[in-house]
Amino acid sequence: MELTLTTPALLFPAISLLFLSYTNKFLALASLIRTLHGDYIKDPGNQVIKKQLENLGRRMKLIKHMQGAGIMSFILCVVDMFLLHLGQQWWAFLIFGLCLAFFLLSLLICLTEIKISVDALELQVEEMKH
Repeated sequence: MELTLTTPALLFPAISLLFLSYTNKFLALASLIRTLHGDYIKDPGNQVIKKQLENLGRRMKLIKHMQGAGIMSFILCVVDMFLLHLGQQWWAFLIFGLCLAFFLLSLLICLTEIKISVDALELQVEEMKH
């Protein structure tokens, strides 16, 4: 199978949209952390706020890792196109596989972050029930 420049180029818009989504997640978390910080200062004994802050800490780490994996995917995509430009088909094929692996890793980490986010919302709903 021969790889052409257009194959890795197809990933550019997908990776760009992924980063837009990750940036939105990051900004939403930053806003929420600032709000919860103010609430925590007012009531440091509130266990729900403590649990939410722990949850947000885990989510921030996951966002950092999913952005890192996405950046690696993007870098490998550019390297892949350079290798194709040089006529290095075998290396380009290998690097494209790595690019896809990092892209998949980024998506899997995102899936984990979404699950934690849903858990946090369920905790909030439980608190409102009581």
